[in-house]
Amino acid sequence: MTVDEGALRTASEQGGPALSGSKRTHARAHIVLPAYNEAASLPPLLRRLAEVALTEQLTAWVVDDGSSDGTAEVAIAGVPGLDVRLVSHAVNLGLGQAVQSGLRAVLAEAGEEDVVVVMDADDTHDPSMIRQLESEIAAGADVVICSRFVAGGDDATAPALRRLLSRGAAVLFRRVLRVEGVRDFTSGFRAYRVSLLTRAADHWGERLIEERGFACMVELLLKLRHCRPVVTEVPLTLRYDRKQGPSKIRIARTVGQYVKLLVRDRLSPAPYRAL
Repeated sequence: MTVDEGALRTASEQGGPALSGSKRTHARAHIVLPAYNEAASLPPLLRRLAEVALTEQLTAWVVDDGSSDGTAEVAIAGVPGLDVRLVSHAVNLGLGQAVQSGLRAVLAEAGEEDVVVVMDADDTHDPSMIRQLESEIAAGADVVICSRFVAGGDDATAPALRRLLSRGAAVLFRRVLRVEGVRDFTSGFRAYRVSLLTRAADHWGERLIEERGFACMVELLLKLRHCRPVVTEVPLTLRYDRKQGPSKIRIARTVGQYVKLLVRDRLSPAPYRAL
């Protein structure tokens, strides 16, 4: 994985709040935003995150995955009141490697009691849910999935083919994988306890996420299950009507990735030691 460490910036360079090196009394939420050509969507999303940061300790980590539209510049400019960090890929490596880079950057500095939230950078996920996700983690969950497929969830604004893919994948994975507490395997909006990710990263290292595309969200969940996490779901209303530009998902390619992931999961042995 190629990460341009020199591109790591903070909003404090533009006058925003920086992370303190002193001991924190409350858990911080680290928001990982994989971004490929999201210069139009990032400003409103960062402003919404800044509103959440008024009452929560928050850091946004924008992972620019080789964008050509000024995504990195938007992240560097930041917004008032929000600590924004930038991690850059020199070339486009795909969603999986963007998530991997974001998690690595967070784990290098986060506290064991902190929370990592991964969400889309296209402004289709509601940052106000971060408080609910933190509450679920504080109540004992290790992974919290924002789910379209529990009571109160809704993805009516998404394109028909994408909805069909999501539903088909959910049915297939529930029947084949049977991970307790999970209905929405492919949701890109999740919260993780930092200590859980640390245990998994210590075991898998660079192989924590190997999928390059959208199947990475399922892959990460399958690897984390070996840590025996407590998984809960909260209803998600997907705001696809706020999306700027076309979807980056390729239906046929993603289906192929899901199939290969299932085959690899069936053939791969469980970890040789308890995680």
